[in-house]
Amino acid sequence: MSHDKDYDLFVIGAGSGGVRAARIAAGFGARVAVAEDLYMGGTCVNVGCVPKKLYVYASEFSHAFEDARSFGWDSEVPAFDWATLRDNKKAEISRLNGIYRNLLDGVDVETIDGRGRIIDAHTVEVNGQTYSAEKILIATGGWPYIPKIPGSELALDSNQIFDLESFPKRLAIVGGGYIAVEFAGIFNGLGAQVTQLYRGPLFLRGFDPDIRAHAASEISKSGVDLRFEIDVESISKSDDGLLLKLSDGSSITADAVLYATGRKPHLTDLGLENVDVELSEFGTIVVDDHFRTTESSIFALGDVIGGMELTPVALAEGMAFARREFNKMDPEVEYDFIPTAVFSQPNIGTVGFTEDEAHAKFGHIRLFKSTFKPMKHTISGRDEKTFMKLIVDKATDRVVGVHMMG
Repeated sequence: MSHDKDYDLFVIGAGSGGVRAARIAAGFGARVAVAEDLYMGGTCVNVGCVPKKLYVYASEFSHAFEDARSFGWDSEVPAFDWATLRDNKKAEISRLNGIYRNLLDGVDVETIDGRGRIIDAHTVEVNGQTYSAEKILIATGGWPYIPKIPGSELALDSNQIFDLESFPKRLAIVGGGYIAVEFAGIFNGLGAQVTQLYRGPLFLRGFDPDIRAHAASEISKSGVDLRFEIDVESISKSDDGLLLKLSDGSSITADAVLYATGRKPHLTDLGLENVDVELSEFGTIVVDDHFRTTESSIFALGDVIGGMELTPVALAEGMAFARREFNKMDPEVEYDFIPTAVFSQPNIGTVGFTEDEAHAKFGHIRLFKSTFKPMKHTISGRDEKTFMKLIVDKATDRVVGVHMMG
């Protein structure tokens, strides 16, 4: 490794992929710095999987208290306090932020608080100070996207929804991806009246069609008002909250509006105009199989390059990058069979090909499906069904897809 630069590797972004790459590279003897302007740990730790799962746990207690009566427990359902959940979540996230910083300190990675801006192919500026590096890694993650409509400034994104000052008794959620579905379940379970609006015919696009249909049925039964093939045309303040005018001519009123309509790469003020880094038509950074951009000394991984925007994927990419660039290994990241979960209520788990994908790839397939009531609810009386589906390549008898909800 060269010593005519300040660092062998300068990482912009201290999320899952950036921290993993920094730690592994430092373990191989590289001199590494990481710049982060928001929070240590990135989306997952701060405004993604960790706080979301904590809120999912909180939302499941209401059903647990109700179900307990059928199992012999005689108790009143306790009152829910939003501020307690919110503040305890904040304390846990703060603890995790410290752990991430300590992990980097423990392998002598320098952490710099501020937004890294690329000046040239080997130089990054943070807070007015410049740093040189043999390699620069962009791992700045994604950012929620709210489409521009009249009144869109009144809406919240998925980063903001965790820390509301007061609990919204009526929540409108716009979007049909897994983030929208998860927050619908969370706030429904916590006691809000939830309306989910999606412009497509059925939510969870990209998931297996049977899972999508089963999810719509189960989530509707839980009390979420699902409205498909509809969009929001405007949002305005009214005497009774926020008024949403919809594309079918109707309107609804809510205390808060959450837009979960997708995420885009967080490339604002990164200085990409100063270097030869190509972007795709979708705004993601174009990289080769080794995460190298069209500027040979600059690399990128995680949500900024698109693909499967999942924490384990960014971790695998960060490890593969560091091993290749700093230990002369040649690892590959396998993207075909990555398990994913949706923390809807009930939960969804999936791995492998959907039915349509399997048909396209293998031709002849066999399907095995089962819908049943979980043992717990034979006593609780809750009208909730579990669905399971296996997809098998007929020629090899190999399972190529597993999809379940329950």
